[in-house]
Amino acid sequence: MYEPIRTKSVHSTMAGDTSDFPHRSREEELDIQLAGHLAALLAVTDELRGTAPSADLDTAADRLVQQVTRLRAGHAPVRAAVAAGDERQRAALHERAHTLAGRALVVAASRADTAAAILAAERMDAHAAAAAQRPELSAAG
Repeated sequence: MYEPIRTKSVHSTMAGDTSDFPHRSREEELDIQLAGHLAALLAVTDELRGTAPSADLDTAADRLVQQVTRLRAGHAPVRAAVAAGDERQRAALHERAHTLAGRALVVAASRADTAAAILAAERMDAHAAAAAQRPELSAAG
């Protein structure tokens, strides 16, 4: 049914000796991925701080900075200045932040990072609660 492969793989001959390439462990890859998700969550948190400043968002941003800095071996994330934003986009920002926190939670759980998992779960809860408090628009009949 299937013919056996008769030639060598192009990838193995093109790469030559694979020991020349830097290889990262699974843990290092998960650290990079988790730091990326938390940095994206930090960016959305900063946007939310522009639309509705609060002590909760300030504290969350500080905790996110600490976690990203830890995961990036002491390199702090780049942050944009908090600018006033449009309140109409607040619901979309909370939804995006909830999604990013969920992704961070999955990666944190897979790498058994309790501190990051707790922070991500708390942010998911906070953004879900904020989205639930938003009054829905009703259709006038």
